[in-house]
Amino acid sequence: MSVAAPERLRHDFPEDDEFLGQLQTRRRKAGLSSALFLLVLVVAVAALVTLLYTITNEAFGLVAIVNQQEPAAVVAAAGFDPELVSLEEMDKDDLIDVLVANVSTNVGRRFEREQRFYEDRLVFEPRGSWDDLCASQSPAPGCTSAPRDESNVYQLVLERVVVADVVATYQLTESYLDRDRIEAEVAERHPEARLEFRAWLTRRFVTTPQSSTPEVAGVRTALLGSVWVIAITILFSVPVGVGAAIYLEEYAQPNRVNRLIQTNINNLAGVPSIIYGMLGLAVLVRTLEPLTSGSLFLGDGRGVSENGRTILAAGLTLGLLILPIIIIAAQEALRAVPGSLRQAGMALGATKWQTTKSHILPAALPGILTGAILAVARAIGETAPLIVVGASTFINVDPSGPFSKFTVLPIQIYQWTARPQDEFRSIAAAAIIVLLVLLLTLNATAVILRNRYSRRV
Repeated sequence: MSVAAPERLRHDFPEDDEFLGQLQTRRRKAGLSSALFLLVLVVAVAALVTLLYTITNEAFGLVAIVNQQEPAAVVAAAGFDPELVSLEEMDKDDLIDVLVANVSTNVGRRFEREQRFYEDRLVFEPRGSWDDLCASQSPAPGCTSAPRDESNVYQLVLERVVVADVVATYQLTESYLDRDRIEAEVAERHPEARLEFRAWLTRRFVTTPQSSTPEVAGVRTALLGSVWVIAITILFSVPVGVGAAIYLEEYAQPNRVNRLIQTNINNLAGVPSIIYGMLGLAVLVRTLEPLTSGSLFLGDGRGVSENGRTILAAGLTLGLLILPIIIIAAQEALRAVPGSLRQAGMALGATKWQTTKSHILPAALPGILTGAILAVARAIGETAPLIVVGASTFINVDPSGPFSKFTVLPIQIYQWTARPQDEFRSIAAAAIIVLLVLLLTLNATAVILRNRYSRRV
C-alpha cells in the first residue's frame, strides 16, 4: 500500500509533452487576460484624455467681439483719462456714477432691490418706498442681503454699459491651426468686430457672479454654493456614517433586527438620487421648514429664507444620499482590522470603547477616508436631488450662510449647456474645469489625511 499511493500520484501528474502543453495553454490564457486588461486601461485613458481635450478646446480660443460702448469711452465720459485709468481700476463710487448716467431709473431700482449698492444710503430707490417695500409681506432680497462689492458693480457696468457682444467663437485647435481663415471670415461677416484670443477660464470668471450675458458671466455664486453644500454634507454624513458603522460592527448583536438594518443599508446605497430629492422635499423643505429656513433660530432677521429651499436642506439631502456608502465603506474598514488588536486591548484592561477609539478606529481610518472620498465625489456632481429640493437655476447673490438660497456648479453647467449660443458652451466648459479642480482639491485633502494616518498606524 505504501508503494501504490506514490505510483498513483506519479501517474496522475502530467509528464513531458502533456505538462508542456498545459503550461503553454496557461501562458496563452494569462497573455490574453493581460492584453484584455491593458486594452481596458487604454480605452479608459483614451476616454479621459478625450474628455479633457474637449473641455479645454471649448474653454479657450479666438472670439470676435463688438462693444456697444468701448471701455475707454466710458472712462472718458466719467471724467478720467483713459490712458491713465482703466475701467477696471475705477473705484466703486465712480462705477455707480457710471451706472446712474447710463441706465434708466427703473432698471436701477431693479438692481437695488436685488442687492443694495450701499449699506447706509440708496441710489435709485426713494427712501419712503424702500421702507414700505421692506416692511411688506414679501420684502425684496436687497432688504436683507449684504451690499454689492466693487467687483459686482463692475460686473453691472460691463453688462449694462459696455455691453460686450461676442458675435463669433472659435475652438482652441482651429484658433491655432486655421487663424488665417478665421481672420478672413470675421473681416467679411463682422467688419466692426475685434478679434482676440480669450481664455474663458480666468480669475474674473471665478470671482464674478452669474449673469444672463455670457460675456460677463461667472461662477462665484455657484462655486460658493457648492462649497457650502458639500461642507454641510460632510459635517452631517461622515460623523453619522462612521458612528453607525462602529455600532453595527463593534456593538450590535447578530439578531434579526440588526440584520434587517444591515440589509436596508445595503439596499439604500443603490436607490436613485432623485428619490432622495423627493425625500428631502417632503421632509426637509416642507415638514421641517422652520429648521431649514432658519426661522427657528433667527426669527425674522437677516439671513432667513422665506421657505426651506436652502443650503441646509440641500446639504442634508446629499448627506442622506451618501450616508449608506459611508456606512458600508466604514464597516469594511473596521472589519479588516485584525481581531487580535481588539483582544490585546481588552486583555490590557481597556474598555470596549477605549479599545475602539484608541486602536480600532485609527487602524481603520485610511479605509474610512477612502470611502468618504468616493461618497463626496458622488455628492459633488449630483444635480437631480438639488433641483427637486429647490436649487435656483439663476441667482447672482452670494450665499451668506446655511439658510441662504443657492445654486451649485452642476446646475449652473447644465443651464449653460442648454442654451443655444456658442458662448454659453464655452463658459460651461470653463465651469467644468472649476468643478474638476474643486473635486480634485477635496479628494487630494482626503488622500493626504489618509496617507498621514496610514504612516502613523
